[in-house]
Amino acid sequence: MSIKVVIADDHVIVRDGIRAVIENMGEGIDIIGEASNGKELLETSEMNPPDVYILDISMPILNGLETMDRLMKRNPKSKVIILSMHDDKTLVEKSLKSGAKGYLLKKNSAGEMIDAIREVNTGKFFLSPDISRYVVQGFLGKDSEEKHSFGTPGLTTREREVLQLIAEGFTNKDMAKELNLSVNTVNFHRKNMMKKLDIHNQADLVRYALKEGIAEL
Repeated sequence: MSIKVVIADDHVIVRDGIRAVIENMGEGIDIIGEASNGKELLETSEMNPPDVYILDISMPILNGLETMDRLMKRNPKSKVIILSMHDDKTLVEKSLKSGAKGYLLKKNSAGEMIDAIREVNTGKFFLSPDISRYVVQGFLGKDSEEKHSFGTPGLTTREREVLQLIAEGFTNKDMAKELNLSVNTVNFHRKNMMKKLDIHNQADLVRYALKEGIAEL
């Protein structure tokens, strides 16, 4: 029985590259869907969930970590590989604490992608060799039985969505359209979020989102 995979990355060339690798080297692995952002992935995979999700960590509209958080709420047994250009300690920790089974750097070899899919599908962990083993030894062992949720403490799911869109340069009107809300509702979420974070201007909100890995320049 083949391993069903869905890929989410906002760069078509990356998705095409992963598809080519799997088609050429991944016997027994089938790509059943693709998405350009987290929101699209959640919609397209709801009726036909894969065995393994491959999520780019930095996607517009809904980033990889927020997407994974929602996948885990939908099904705590979801198997996710995070794909990133960065071996940043904070992002790696957030990914694993949120439930990722794998963390791959985009510079890794094609063979490692195949190995990661197969390992994660069996319930094991797979990390890029460039990522220090401290990740597993230092905190995953202690925290593996705890339930973690990615995101800024105290913020609702909708407020985190608004925060990412603000950092990506969306206007209130654009956010209302994207989230299917009224402009007044967007303003309500924005004010609540700023109050909780004790942040009082947009520039500081953007800096905060970048620092927390919620959005990327």
